[in-house]
Amino acid sequence: MVIKEFSIHPLAVADPPLRSSYGRHAPYALRTLIRLDTTDGICGVAEAHGGEGSLAALHALRRLVLGMDPFALHDLWMRWGAEEAAGDRTQTWMVPGENPHDARRRAFAAVEAACLDIIGKAVGKPVCDLLGGRARGAAPFSAYLFYKHAGGGGEGADEREDEYGECLTPESMVRQCRRMIAQYGFRDIKLKGGVLDPEIEIETVRLLRAEFGPNYPLRIDPNCAWSVETSVRVGLALREELSGGGYLEDPCAGLDGMAEVRRRLLAAGADIPLASNVAVTGFEDILPAWRGHAVQIVLSDPHYWGGIRAVQRLGDLCRCLGMGLSMHSNNHLGLSLLIMAHTCCATPAMEFACDTHYPWQHSSDEILAGGRVQFENGAVRIPDRPGLGAEIDWDRVARLEERYRRLPYRRRDDAAEMRKHVDPAWQRILPRW
Repeated sequence: MVIKEFSIHPLAVADPPLRSSYGRHAPYALRTLIRLDTTDGICGVAEAHGGEGSLAALHALRRLVLGMDPFALHDLWMRWGAEEAAGDRTQTWMVPGENPHDARRRAFAAVEAACLDIIGKAVGKPVCDLLGGRARGAAPFSAYLFYKHAGGGGEGADEREDEYGECLTPESMVRQCRRMIAQYGFRDIKLKGGVLDPEIEIETVRLLRAEFGPNYPLRIDPNCAWSVETSVRVGLALREELSGGGYLEDPCAGLDGMAEVRRRLLAAGADIPLASNVAVTGFEDILPAWRGHAVQIVLSDPHYWGGIRAVQRLGDLCRCLGMGLSMHSNNHLGLSLLIMAHTCCATPAMEFACDTHYPWQHSSDEILAGGRVQFENGAVRIPDRPGLGAEIDWDRVARLEERYRRLPYRRRDDAAEMRKHVDPAWQRILPRW
C-alpha cells in the first residue's frame, strides 16, 4: 500500500470579529483540507492551517508523500524535517499559522494525521488506539471566551447571525460564558485578554468567578500585551481566581519576562502557574523555559508542534520535568477538533482541559458528513469508527473551496482588520499596558 494521490483543498470559513492583542479577526478564517488516497483504495484526511504560506509548504511536501508507505512517517520526517529553516518560531509577533519558520512542521503534522487516518482504517482501529491506547475516554475542552465586536462572521449575502452579540464589557462576557456553558457543558473557562484596560479584564475574571464559582477553573491569556509590572499586578489581583486549576498564560513577551513575573509572584506569596504557547512552540524551547522557571504549563498543538506523536513525546518530557500540559487552539472545523481529541486521549500527561474555537464556527460551514462534532459535558468522545472517525461532505468542501477562491483573503492579518474597522492608525504594541 502506497499513497498514489495527494489533493489539497483551501477553505474559507466564516469567523466572528473576535479580538486579541494581535488585533481583530477577519470575516473569514482560512483552513486547508488534505486528502491522501492509497493504492488499496483507502482515503485519509486531515485539516491544517490555511493561507498561502501553509499551501506552499504542503505543495512542497507533496513530492515526498506521493509513492510513500503511509506507515513510513519517521522516514518522511527525516527527509523533510531535516531541511527546517532556522529562525524565531515564537508567536510573539506573528499569529499562529503565519510564521514561515514552523511551516514545515505544520505541513508534516497534516500529512501525519492523514496517514494515521489511513492506518486506522486499514487495521480497523481509531487513531488514539494505534498510539498506545486511550489515557482517557473523552477529551475535555474549555469555554474559550473572547471580547468581540458585533457580528457573526461572513460578509455581504453570506453574513451570519451573531449568536453572542457584541461583548466588550465584563457583564457581557458573563452572558457569553453562560450561554456557551449551557450549550456545550464546559467545565473550565478561558478568557482571551490583552484587549481592554487590565482593570476591566480583572473585573471580568472576578465576575466570572462570582457567577460560576471555584469549581470552574479560570485562565486568562493576554498574548504578551502586558509589561512585567502589569503582569505581576494582574496576577496578584487575581491570585484567588487563577488558583485551583487555573493559570496565567503568556502575560508578557519572552521567557526572561515570564521568569521575572513568576519570581515576583512567588515572592509575594502568589503561586500562580504561568502557561505558554507563544514563547514556547517547539522542543527547543522546553529546557530554557524550565531552567528559568518561566513556564509551568505548556500549551501544545498537534498542528504546529509537528503532529499527534510529537505531542505525545512532549507529554513525556513535561512529565519528566514536572511541567503541566494543555492544548492551544486556532480557528478550526470539526476535523481539526477530532485530531485534537485523539491527541488528548492518546497523551496521558494532558491533564488540563484543551482550548477550542469550535463554538465560534458556524454549523453551515462544517465539512463533516452528519454535521458538527457534539460535546458531552464539555468533552469530545472519540468516535467508534476507525482512523480519525471523520466522514467528509465533499460537496460542502467544494463550496468552501470555491468561496476561498472568490475572496481576497490569503493570510491571517488581524492588525489590518483593526485598521480597517476600528482605528486606521492601529499597530500591535508590546507591551500595550
